[in-house]
Amino acid sequence: MAGSSSAQPQFIASSGNRSFSNAPLIEDQGSANQIVISDKKSWKNLFAYMGPGFLVSIAYIDPGNFETDLQAGASYKYGLLWIILVASCAALIIQSLAANLGVVTGKHLAEHCRSEYPRVPNFILWVLAEIAIVACDIPEVIGTAFALNMLFKIPVWIGVILTGFSTLVLLALQQYGVRKLEFLIAFLVFTIAACFFVELGYANPDPKEVMEGLFVPQLKGNGATGLAISLLGAMVMPHNLFLHSALVLSRKIPRSVRGIKEACSFYMIESGFALAVAFLINVSVISVSGAVCNSSNLNHEDQLNCQDLDLNKASFLLKNVLGSWSSKLFAIALLASGQSSTITGTYAGQYVMQGFLELRLVPWMRNFLTRCLAIVPSLIVALIGGSAGAGKLIIIASMILSFELPFALIPLLKFTSCKIKMGTHVNSIAISTVTWIIGSFIMAINIYYLVNGFIRILIHGEFKVVSAVFLGIFGFSAMILYLAAIAYLVLRKNTESSNLLALTMSESQQTSTNRGEGSVHNLPREDIVNMQLPQRSTEEVDM
Repeated sequence: MAGSSSAQPQFIASSGNRSFSNAPLIEDQGSANQIVISDKKSWKNLFAYMGPGFLVSIAYIDPGNFETDLQAGASYKYGLLWIILVASCAALIIQSLAANLGVVTGKHLAEHCRSEYPRVPNFILWVLAEIAIVACDIPEVIGTAFALNMLFKIPVWIGVILTGFSTLVLLALQQYGVRKLEFLIAFLVFTIAACFFVELGYANPDPKEVMEGLFVPQLKGNGATGLAISLLGAMVMPHNLFLHSALVLSRKIPRSVRGIKEACSFYMIESGFALAVAFLINVSVISVSGAVCNSSNLNHEDQLNCQDLDLNKASFLLKNVLGSWSSKLFAIALLASGQSSTITGTYAGQYVMQGFLELRLVPWMRNFLTRCLAIVPSLIVALIGGSAGAGKLIIIASMILSFELPFALIPLLKFTSCKIKMGTHVNSIAISTVTWIIGSFIMAINIYYLVNGFIRILIHGEFKVVSAVFLGIFGFSAMILYLAAIAYLVLRKNTESSNLLALTMSESQQTSTNRGEGSVHNLPREDIVNMQLPQRSTEEVDM
């Protein structure tokens, strides 16, 4: 690693085989696009760290979450609230680890995977990450189509096609600044959250039952396990791990042990606040759906809606608060939720492609390709199954996300628990234990559902003996392959170290080194900043 002229520990942002020099990547330090953290210890620094956690939290209140929350409440009342609590706590820990990985090493998760794993496993992990992003985009496509249907009475299948053009609209709005766009979308999403909070007071769910649902794990009734997995998949998304570890690289933080610790702590606080808001929104949606759909005062039409509740029918839950405006406001917020999630999906797709393949596409092309891949299955299902079929596709997409989570989660846990990568900032034994327990729980419930569902299909399905045998061989072979892939990631030892000299020094050593010379800052990653700010035109920096 090249040293600086001042002989102080410096940070080199690596991208593939190239290393950035210690010259500033962004010359204008007064630029509004660059966030510089003060080297003075202060709680005011927390405001400078605000942003990544809230952008990540959008994925926890997207149309996929609304869909699974509504069905969980309608079908099992408050019985699956504990899944939301477990998933939110797990998400806070896991997202904090993702932020720590980026802050400490200066490389995001996809880049670590590329440098750590051989070519074939790395390619497979990239394919799985891309599938996860497409699976995440499917609920956004369908949610947007439902919103257009409620606003303009456009058929769902036509709305699915129109969502492809939302990419161009989104990029046009980004020219006015990403932060302004995100603020507008967050305002609309929290508007619908406020409506559900008010409706929560009107529905008046039994507090005792709600608390029991939150703290007493249960899976009662047919389909409860599958819906629980969908809730888990909709809450803890694999693409969010790649996203969060990259978003933190846009800040310019002090490269001292104290500065890194402060950054990790503030990012955890910020993520905790953002995820707490998302948690309350999800709990309120489930509670409202559970209270209204299990009420004895429902008319016949609403009873039918509750039996097969999806996003296209959910506006009736708010009619007691909003009256005739309920469907319009719900549709606007649903549209905002889907489009805000598109931003996070686009960023995550850029980071995944750049990290795994050292390949970058312009934002509009990346977004359009991902959206087209999501539109095809959504369009087919909408044409054949209508809005009910599209709603079920959201559940399937959420389950895919849950099954894919280990292939992002395990590398994250391995990297953040590895001293040659994290140095003195490696996970403690307690954090490592808790995170591995969480990961094992997620994988165990996925495998249980997979095996149980497959055996049920073989036993109760109308298959001939020969067909059942071949299907059984194929299915169990796929399960063995799935388990073998997980075992490979768990058992393989990390070999690549992080090029961070500061990680090998104690805080006292760094204090004496930096005394009288000011704090050393890491250089913000220009590629990350550019992907976050597509409207920004920056000249190429000579390397």
